[in-house]
Amino acid sequence: MRLQRWPRRSSRWHMLSVVHEASAPDIPSPFNLAAYVLAQAAGLSEKTALEIHGPDRVETWSYGRLSAAVRGTATGLGHLGLVPGDRVLMRLGNTVDFPIAYLGALAAGLVPVPTSSALTAGEVARIIEIIRPAAVLRDPDVACPKETPVIMPDELHRWRELPPAEWHMGDPERPGYIIFTSGTSGVPRAVLHAHRAILGRAMMFRGWYGLCPGDRLMHAGAFNWTYTLGTGLMDPWTCGATAVIPAAGTGSEALPGVLRRSGATIFAAAPGVYRQMLRAAGPWDLPELRHGLSAGEKLPQSVAETWRAVTGTAVYEAYGMSECSTFVSGCPATPARTGTLGRAQPGRHIALIGQDGPVPRGSEGTIAVHRDDPGLMLGYLDAPRATADRMQGEWFLTGDQAVMDDDGQITYLGRNDDMMNAGGFRVSPVEVENTLAHVPGITAVAVTDVALRPDTRVIAAFYTGPAPLDDAMLRDYVGEKLARYKQPRLFIHMPALPLGANGKILRRALRDQFKAPA
Repeated sequence: MRLQRWPRRSSRWHMLSVVHEASAPDIPSPFNLAAYVLAQAAGLSEKTALEIHGPDRVETWSYGRLSAAVRGTATGLGHLGLVPGDRVLMRLGNTVDFPIAYLGALAAGLVPVPTSSALTAGEVARIIEIIRPAAVLRDPDVACPKETPVIMPDELHRWRELPPAEWHMGDPERPGYIIFTSGTSGVPRAVLHAHRAILGRAMMFRGWYGLCPGDRLMHAGAFNWTYTLGTGLMDPWTCGATAVIPAAGTGSEALPGVLRRSGATIFAAAPGVYRQMLRAAGPWDLPELRHGLSAGEKLPQSVAETWRAVTGTAVYEAYGMSECSTFVSGCPATPARTGTLGRAQPGRHIALIGQDGPVPRGSEGTIAVHRDDPGLMLGYLDAPRATADRMQGEWFLTGDQAVMDDDGQITYLGRNDDMMNAGGFRVSPVEVENTLAHVPGITAVAVTDVALRPDTRVIAAFYTGPAPLDDAMLRDYVGEKLARYKQPRLFIHMPALPLGANGKILRRALRDQFKAPA
């Protein structure tokens, strides 16, 4: 069924949980994502684009140097015989190599596939089967199947000095990049985005960041995390601002010092980083800092309040997902009301959807994004059925439940499936369960996230078997099979697992019954 699009000024439109207050950015054609991100470089050649802050030195990249390195990398990739549309798997560490190679591949019309360095060789092998890359860019310290042909960092570094490639311009709807998210079936799902997806991020500048060219935006994450890649690097560069990244190995306790020394005006991190930082005594002297940004998982109100007490600044939270990045948030101009996610960012077209389309305001519905949003994915790679299953008429359904009030503020109610969130990464319980099911002595297993404290959730594995197993053995086992962020923190032996009438394990019942250790 194709849903009716209500006119903007229809009284019925205002009664429904639909927001479309302004037009999305125009999509130019021909287009290249990397050229768009570095469009400011020509006029800002000497301005600092990136600072990497270590304990005793600061590595600086100007816009001119950054652009030359990206375009030289594009030339090097072309010398390998790669052609536009070829997929390039990225197995690089927490260094500047990562964004340069990523943008270099896009500049050449290739399709980069950034992946977490925490993945094991077995997990990467499954990804390789899915995407069939034409090349793999690999740091030797990052896990990757040994038989895979790779390009090492030394060659990447040499490419930076090559003559600059011309930007590969083309249809903004053509494949741009692939990122992986956990599917409900436990199989990694490849999310294919178009080059025009970067235009969806422009709506975050005003609707979340409050970002302007004079800003110095510091992100606490690693270079090879997509949250850092977007919010911490590409968005400041698109705006002509300066990105600040702590050097690899910088602990959370050192971040307040980096904020102060760097003169950061905006700080971005996952909620877990905020919690770890706030273990240090405050208040901190951060005269340049205007506010913080948080995404990846729900920011506890207690953490936001403590941050304000220690720094004197607010933290603005954003909601989104791999398929569309962030699109609901609070911002300096329109803060989120306490207990809500905030509002749709200006230019977004979103709704809360029920069985018959958009629900009335004040009613529960599934958060959905209209198919005309430039940030929405092209689809799941080679999975048209899975893509269609997420659509209802013109709406992409996120799977998250919420309520929208009369002012457009959205209150999050939870997911309508069992997906978990671990430090900003979506994790399928099925994937973890399938791994643990092979352990001798386990007869059945269910995995879910549980609350250790009001502001801390961890992954827990509940299992049955003749006797409890050694926790250290179980940790070693999953440590060899799963990325760190997927590994359970708790292993709990049960006499039986709760089952529904159809024999399905009730993971939600396990969450509700769990009591944190004293």
